[in-house]
Amino acid sequence: MVRVKGVQDGSIAEELGIVSGTELLTVNGREIADFLDWEFLTAEDELVIEARMPDGEQVVYEIERPEGEAMGLELEPPTIRRCANRCEFCFIEGLPKGLRKPLYVRDDDYRLSFAYGNFATLSNVKERDIARILEYRLSPLYISVHATPWEARKVLLNNPKVPNIVEQLTKLAAGGIQFHGQMVIVPGLNDGDVLEESFRDLWALGDAVLSVAIVPVGLTQFSHLYTGQSMSPEKCEDLLQVVDRWAARARDERGHSWVYGSDELYLLAHRPLPDAEYYSDFPQIENGIGAVAALRMRVREGLESLPRLDGRKIGVVTGVSMAPLMPELLAQLTATTGARFELIVAENSLFGPTTTTAGLLVGADIRRALADRHDLDLALIPAECINDNGLFLDDEPFITIREQLNMPVYPSYDFIDVLLHEGAEAAA
Repeated sequence: MVRVKGVQDGSIAEELGIVSGTELLTVNGREIADFLDWEFLTAEDELVIEARMPDGEQVVYEIERPEGEAMGLELEPPTIRRCANRCEFCFIEGLPKGLRKPLYVRDDDYRLSFAYGNFATLSNVKERDIARILEYRLSPLYISVHATPWEARKVLLNNPKVPNIVEQLTKLAAGGIQFHGQMVIVPGLNDGDVLEESFRDLWALGDAVLSVAIVPVGLTQFSHLYTGQSMSPEKCEDLLQVVDRWAARARDERGHSWVYGSDELYLLAHRPLPDAEYYSDFPQIENGIGAVAALRMRVREGLESLPRLDGRKIGVVTGVSMAPLMPELLAQLTATTGARFELIVAENSLFGPTTTTAGLLVGADIRRALADRHDLDLALIPAECINDNGLFLDDEPFITIREQLNMPVYPSYDFIDVLLHEGAEAAA
């Protein structure tokens, strides 16, 4: 059963009399367990839907729906499958106390993997779930592989009951399911021979494995469970050499790099990042794979559309890891617009100095970086550090911080987005 949260005006659902709180029970005789059942079972144009109204009345709707027309329903969010693992490197375990409750939810849900690109370990997946994935062809999935050798994976996930992922992935691949994989590397646990075996196992699955991301373990000052080694520049270079070797093989045999090191891995190794062409269609950009290359590409492609902003002084706030890469981009922007750009590097006050990613800066960091600046005409901050509700990770509302500062502040993904807006405002 799923419950209706909202009904669109003028929709089929409204015409039928479905209202918020209605429980949808079956479609064409099959029980509805969650949003996946609803989406896939209502794909037909002729439907028989059993429902229970908020007052308890049982209703049966017989529907002949015009081809392609949506039902017009919004369902209540599903109950999320929680993670049963206890990974030492889990980001949730590195959060401080006192943040908003949703941040502490450790989801491990194959449904969210398909619907939203969340990474899932498949450690709580049963045979009936595999059958459902195959029936509904939930592809591609995003899977936290970490290691394919079973014993190594049990240690990494701190879960002796974790199933054999090679067997799981083999069943999915045989059923036509494709997936993107990631491996968070913990020195001494899943590098070296374990990493090589993991690559061999994933390579053997052929086209089912669309891409593999190698991500260095990331820790905050609150990562209380972690007992492993730190990720040194030398270790990062070793990992990149393995990535290079497998990527070269993939380009020769399959026409694309297949395995990618995260941007953070290159930065920690003090190695130049690849160009945009290396990343094909950027299959894991949301996972920090090729984000810098994509930014450089967007800036390069957007320069000629930028207006002149002569005399403006613009502050650009970023994190420690991105700071060395910014001068090159800001020089291009200066040459095109005539504005003066000042780089402002902010350290993370919530997670500590080991957390250097710009997207994890919090409201207090932005306020501290800009509070005493009276010389800036405007300031740009990383858009990635604000969620869809306008909140930073420390629960500071962006609108509140913007009102407290002395200059207009804009979240920006690539500079171009805000600078075009500024040019239009000036012209008006």
